[in-house]
Amino acid sequence: MILALKKIYIIAGEASGDLHGSNLMKELVKVSDDELNFRFWGGDKMAEIGGEPVKHIRDLAFMGFIEVVMNLRTILGNISQCKKDILQFKPDVLLLIDYPGFNLRIAEWAKEQGIKVSYYISPQVWAWKESRVKKIKRAVDQLFVILPFEKAFFAKHGIEAEYVGHPLLDAIEQYRSLETDAVKYIVNTDRPIIAVLPGSRKQEVAVKLPIMLEALKSFSDYQVVVAGAPSLEESFYRPYLDTNVMLVQNATYELLSKAELAVVTSGTATLETALFGVPEVVCYKGSSISYHIAKRLIKIKFISLVNLILDREAVRELIQDECRPDRIREELTALLPGKSGREALKKDYAELSEMLGGGGASKKVAQSLLKTIR
Repeated sequence: MILALKKIYIIAGEASGDLHGSNLMKELVKVSDDELNFRFWGGDKMAEIGGEPVKHIRDLAFMGFIEVVMNLRTILGNISQCKKDILQFKPDVLLLIDYPGFNLRIAEWAKEQGIKVSYYISPQVWAWKESRVKKIKRAVDQLFVILPFEKAFFAKHGIEAEYVGHPLLDAIEQYRSLETDAVKYIVNTDRPIIAVLPGSRKQEVAVKLPIMLEALKSFSDYQVVVAGAPSLEESFYRPYLDTNVMLVQNATYELLSKAELAVVTSGTATLETALFGVPEVVCYKGSSISYHIAKRLIKIKFISLVNLILDREAVRELIQDECRPDRIREELTALLPGKSGREALKKDYAELSEMLGGGGASKKVAQSLLKTIR
């Protein structure tokens, strides 16, 4: 039997996209009857699966309006390089994962070239830039959504989206199925642990990590452990660490499986922390200009996925001026063992898991994507 060669070009621009992209690539290899050739923009996890990496996520993560403007030349250069590379590769399908500022530009261009475009983890147009819905309708052939309310949102705009469930359920289940020894990543485990998840981009870590660590100085009975992002070197974190602060690299799930409390930057990590059952305080602080621009544009009530899915403030969100050491201490204290706030949040987490349903997102996307290619 001669296997047909199917060429898949994947673009993921952030650490979460690298994680979900790698799990999807694994499933594609499992369920495909054809030989697959991957070429991708991603990170170390995708590289472990195989294929040809083009650009690493560490060179792609720019956040905030001001930061994007400052790096505009680099971003435009990346877009130009990406277009040329796609044309040279001639993929059977272009698979875009999240990263909307970059990926929607590529999607529109690819559609003009007659390339099939699939989008996994759709842009959060329900939060802001609803005008992007028109771009998605025009440029994307196949849209996979991961939040329960997104299917109805896109249907309202005449777009048939496929709800596949949240890929974090798969990633966490996969971690739990492995016989890993979390203790090997963390010393001083005789003390309970407070996990600090400061984000994956240099700009956000530099702003929020000092505030988070200052807040935790009074929790002397706890071991404070920072989760290092895969896209950042250990040397980047070193100036922020002291004798009561540790760093673990590429071991966020190991850390969350042992943590008693967490301080988390808004984003995917808020949902990961909740699915591990760790009571958390969510923080966000950006440059003043970027924040005020975003405040005028973003239409959502909450910044954490936990609260967005539950449609109420289950986890406390400390945004911009509220993101201070004293407020973090206050809210974290309310989540200590024995406190009513901790028990209430655990009940909210149980409801959240029920709303998200079962796993299998990567497998569903893989099967649907292969049908599209054929």
